[in-house]
Amino acid sequence: MINEIDSESLQQRISDGADQLLVDIRTPAEMAQGMIPDAMQLPMHLIPLRLAELPRDRDIVLYCRSGARSYQACAYMQQQGYDRVINLRGGIIAWARHGYPVAPSA
Repeated sequence: MINEIDSESLQQRISDGADQLLVDIRTPAEMAQGMIPDAMQLPMHLIPLRLAELPRDRDIVLYCRSGARSYQACAYMQQQGYDRVINLRGGIIAWARHGYPVAPSA
């Protein structure tokens, strides 16, 4: 079972200062259109190569454009022993639709 969070709940967690890592798994071209502020850039195809860089002791919220790729990435990470991964339901589309901040990629 993949844990999911909606945009409203994620915004509340960010406002509350929750200890979590946001990870944008879209392509660099997609990221150039804007990202959730303070998100780590880690394109989906690089996750297996850079898995060791991701913490196991805090929540990791993955997101993509619509939530489909990040759902699959969460499933993969769970198979690798990560039990604190969360998918952003609806991806950055839902996030932006709610009027939450989207910043230029770094």
